[in-house]
Amino acid sequence: MEIAYIPSPSRGVYELFGVIPLRGYAFCIIIGVFVAVWLGNRRWIARGGRPGTVADIAVWAVPFGLVGGRLYHVITDYQLYFSEGQDWVDAFKIWEGGLGIWGAIAFGAVGAWIGCRSRGVPLPAWADALAPGIALAQAIGRWGNWFNQELYGRETDLPWALHITSSTDGRVPGYYHPTFLYESLWCIGVAVLVIWADRRFKLGHGRAFALYVAAYCAGRFWIEAMRVDEAHHFLGMRLNEWTSIVVFLLAVLYIVLSARLRPGREEVVEPGASDDDTDDDGAAVKLDKKSEDEDSETKDSEGKKSDAGKSEAEKSADEKETAEAETDSSSGSGSSESETDDSSSSVEAKDEEAESAKKA
Repeated sequence: MEIAYIPSPSRGVYELFGVIPLRGYAFCIIIGVFVAVWLGNRRWIARGGRPGTVADIAVWAVPFGLVGGRLYHVITDYQLYFSEGQDWVDAFKIWEGGLGIWGAIAFGAVGAWIGCRSRGVPLPAWADALAPGIALAQAIGRWGNWFNQELYGRETDLPWALHITSSTDGRVPGYYHPTFLYESLWCIGVAVLVIWADRRFKLGHGRAFALYVAAYCAGRFWIEAMRVDEAHHFLGMRLNEWTSIVVFLLAVLYIVLSARLRPGREEVVEPGASDDDTDDDGAAVKLDKKSEDEDSETKDSEGKKSDAGKSEAEKSADEKETAEAETDSSSGSGSSESETDDSSSSVEAKDEEAESAKKA
């Protein structure tokens, strides 16, 4: 009886105009990088950084990460390229799949460190901003394994089983656990967890990145245990399972020690960026300063209007006082002249009376 299943692509390479090969694996990797840089740029700006800084540093981190991821895969699965009957040139065919996340993160960190030094920004702060974006990039990149019909688990009859149709490289057609899908969904959950924890606890100094690493390792451990592809084993477990355990413990230890030694979050992530206020989309704006200037201009104009109104009122008051003073002075001079006339008349009357008395 036919069961429900997830179909696999009939091919992983498509020819554009019959000439240009478009590989599903590479296409997924490229989309993942763009998503990581886009989200990292938004988070970097929200932390107080300049637009474009994340992309400038990614120019260093991405090539280093690709080289490191390929090296880790080739070293840990050397039998695929250097054993009898294999062609070592295939080790350079990165488009055919095969990137180890551990090597990609380690070498990518080296490239990011170089880029951060050139921009004068702290690597831990940049890593914190990029952490959820990296998880989403992994979620998208895992679909490249779907195009290549690789990274599947044990056989299953679940309705979401992956139908493998290719028989190349030792594959056996059948229905298997879609471990690529499990890891993709897990990485989306990791991205959501890091974003939530960063907002809730204000993670800084590399702790958001360490949380991403620890959460990813927890999922990679149980997903790796389901895979059936060839791998090296140590004490009954696959090499990547041991790697997940070790890296998980180191990430948790870093979170604990960092929280004790450097609590809180960086106040400045990029020197000089605080001089330019930016919006969430990365466009440089100075809204606060503009509003302050407008308020200042409004106050100045109102003050000038008030001064003008006050000066007119004062002029009116001065004119009124001047008029009253002139009126008072004129009335005062008139009364003094009247008093002088009255005193003169009384003196003349007294003189006449004195002369009359003498004659008598």
